[in-house]
Amino acid sequence: MPMIHTATRIAAGTLILLSLAACGHRSAHHAAMHARHHGAMAANATPTAPVTLSTSTPTLSSGYKKVASPAAAKLYFVNLRNGMTVTSPVKVIFGLSGMGVAPAGIEKEGTGHHHLLVNVNEVDANAPLPANDQFRHFGAGQTETSVELKPGQHTLQLVLGDQNHIPHHPPVLSERITITVK
Repeated sequence: MPMIHTATRIAAGTLILLSLAACGHRSAHHAAMHARHHGAMAANATPTAPVTLSTSTPTLSSGYKKVASPAAAKLYFVNLRNGMTVTSPVKVIFGLSGMGVAPAGIEKEGTGHHHLLVNVNEVDANAPLPANDQFRHFGAGQTETSVELKPGQHTLQLVLGDQNHIPHHPPVLSERITITVK
């Protein structure tokens, strides 16, 4: 029975991907990334939980070769520090060294675009980052934002994504900080 269920899920997934590809996506692979990017939801996080980052592989099972990042690349918060108390809206300035910023969809060596993770305790380094209130995308190449947060403790972390919102290999991410909103 489990094999039939798995086969049914695989067949249904294949049909969805082919349908998306037929609706104007460049390929079934791109359609899969698009579906995962727009449909994935993050689990609720607690501010004190450590971040779990899946092992990053250079090539995904789909055959997609992940974009390489320089060993010296660093991602950081310019204006926030762990343990700070702030008011909402929270201004967040993204810092990046050793790489450049390029909008989503633009494939250019040594670049990526920012994603701000709010109260996230797990990141899949081998999949497109979802787009929702916890995974905020800055695909136009933005380097700062203002975020409305409810009073209380929140965790923030930056992750650089390639042209398809997939973390680089190795992943470029900031320290995960905890802030308190008054």
